[in-house]
Amino acid sequence: MIAKFYRKVEQGKALIINKMRAEPDVTFTGGVVIPIIHKAEVMDISVKAIELKREGHEGLICKDNIRADIQVTFFVRVNKTKEDVLKVAQSIGCARASHPETLQELFLAKFSEALKTVGKRLEFEQLYTQRDDFKDQIIEVIGQDLNGYALEDAAIDFLEQTPLSKLDPKNVLDAQGIRKITELTASQNVQTNELKQKERMDIGRQDLTADEAIFRFDQQRAD
Repeated sequence: MIAKFYRKVEQGKALIINKMRAEPDVTFTGGVVIPIIHKAEVMDISVKAIELKREGHEGLICKDNIRADIQVTFFVRVNKTKEDVLKVAQSIGCARASHPETLQELFLAKFSEALKTVGKRLEFEQLYTQRDDFKDQIIEVIGQDLNGYALEDAAIDFLEQTPLSKLDPKNVLDAQGIRKITELTASQNVQTNELKQKERMDIGRQDLTADEAIFRFDQQRAD
């Protein structure tokens, strides 16, 4: 008879059974739910993605004030423990717990602030070349206290320097970033030009050496 009322739980779900006790039961596999006597709700605890994009004049400001267009995906879920499932159920409700709108409302500002905090620690080149360290620092700043939720991971999907055309020269930080980019570009152009000049000189020396060798060889043959 009891088996008739057994309710199996799908993967990535939690079943909360209120048996009129002080605290409801939480199961991730299945449990007995007797109609009328028990009240049961299902909560989605599977991993959900939250995308955060900053670009153009809202691009991420780095330590050297160069802006970066960036897109990061955060992977969040209700933490798979009885305590955390009940915490989320009481504060958010089972139905809304994993809705994209709910997650955006709960975490977008916090994640955006963490992104800005870490971005200001690193220069753009460091962001670009040390992505794993950048990601790890973001996760560390966000921390573990997410009111019943857990941050499983994060992924940097896109990262490029914000085009100069998207920057505001009247903005103090953008003005400093523009100057930095201009200095770096000028320095790179000088180095590139020096390498080209060196290449031409090396080729010229090689040609001269070859011509001299041929001239000496022809002289020896004539003698």
